[in-house]
Amino acid sequence: MKQPFALYRLPHADHYVSVTQTEGEAKEFISVAQLDGQNGYVFAPFTVTPQMPVLLIRPDEVRRVPLKETTSNPLPLGNRQQQTGAQRQRYDLDFASFHAHVKMNEFEKIVLARSVRQYHATQPDSTQLFLDACATYPRMMVALVSIPQCGTWLMATPEILLEGEDTQWRTVALAGTMPVSSNDDSPLWDEKNIREQRLVCTYIIQSLEQFASNIEEQGPATVRAGHLWHLRSTFSFSLPSDTRLGPLLDRLHPTPAVCGLPKEPTRRFIIDNEATPRGYYSGFCGPLRMGEEQTHLYVNLRCMNICPHYCQLFAGGGILPDSVVQKEWDETETKLDTMRRLLMMHNT
Repeated sequence: MKQPFALYRLPHADHYVSVTQTEGEAKEFISVAQLDGQNGYVFAPFTVTPQMPVLLIRPDEVRRVPLKETTSNPLPLGNRQQQTGAQRQRYDLDFASFHAHVKMNEFEKIVLARSVRQYHATQPDSTQLFLDACATYPRMMVALVSIPQCGTWLMATPEILLEGEDTQWRTVALAGTMPVSSNDDSPLWDEKNIREQRLVCTYIIQSLEQFASNIEEQGPATVRAGHLWHLRSTFSFSLPSDTRLGPLLDRLHPTPAVCGLPKEPTRRFIIDNEATPRGYYSGFCGPLRMGEEQTHLYVNLRCMNICPHYCQLFAGGGILPDSVVQKEWDETETKLDTMRRLLMMHNT
């Protein structure tokens, strides 16, 4: 049996960290709250079930590996792989259903995700894809996670769920998306994106107030992640040294940036109505109280599940009353390009 392992590179780092469990299976948990008091590399799904548990790689071997200095010039995408009419038709139907519940004020916001398969004759070298992602996306947290219970996943994600050590911690509200179309450092945000980002901020503040003190908010600011602009607010806060991180993570995850408001009704609606189960997409991963690297948990975004004959790519977007289906579809296409670029590099 292949042993569980993870490779991860934090934003702007000049090295990556390899975490390997040398024997046995990754530990399984049936709730995020059960992570309290644990340490290792976490891989959590969007919704925890007995069939899709939170997984924890025991850090038996931890190595810090220097990255070679490379300058990556991502290939232009050219024509994207053609989507079938059935895929677009299904998305339009899902959008109409999700949007109707927002328009009727049942939900303040809900996130609609979709996925596509890109087939390959031979399975890509996942480690090389990881190294290509490190070179291509220096501003993001890049991670490759391979666990027999869930398969192999690669992500290049800009969104912190929780990171810190001792009593000093931080998280972010990341919402609002626009493609980078020029060297303009000050894109103009429309009301929909601004309101969406504010909803996430409000949720995070309300969540932190139950656990934290000295909460400070900075932003929102425009930040770049690959070929996308986002709006980001950063929250720094203090936690007592004996804080139970499990319940805090359970309260934060999933944030409205990947789920919706109110949290549980929108999560249930997503589970019941999205065309493809999310699996570990829009869950979270990273080292949890692990050695000198401490805690760096990121939301599983811009990701794909690497399978023997295909890669399953995932992307989503927030639906508000003034959302427009074509714009939302285009946003998911742009987000899917994060992984598509890597696959194109591999195939050249």
